[in-house]
Amino acid sequence: MARITFSLNDKTVAEIRQAAARLRMPQSHVVREAVADFAARTDRLSERERQQLMGVLERLRDAKPTRPAADVDAELKTLRASRRAGGRRHPSK
Repeated sequence: MARITFSLNDKTVAEIRQAAARLRMPQSHVVREAVADFAARTDRLSERERQQLMGVLERLRDAKPTRPAADVDAELKTLRASRRAGGRRHPSK
C-alpha cells in the first residue's frame, strides 16, 4: 500500500475524523471509501450533462432529412456490400 501526503483544509479533516469515530474505522478507510464512491460517481452524467445530451437528441430527431431515404438506403447497401467483400482495396494513408 502506498503512503501519500495531501493537504486538506481543517473542515475536511474534522469531517474525516468525525466519520471515522462514528463508524469506528480508521481514517484511512474512510478516505478510501470516499474516494471509491467519488470515482464511481464520476462515470455517471450530471443532470446538466444529461439534459444537454437529451436536447441534442431531440434536435436530431426533429431535424428534417437532408437526403431522400432511398439515397441513404442505397449508400448503406453499398457500404455493407463493400464490407462483406473485404473492405478497402488499397492501404489506408
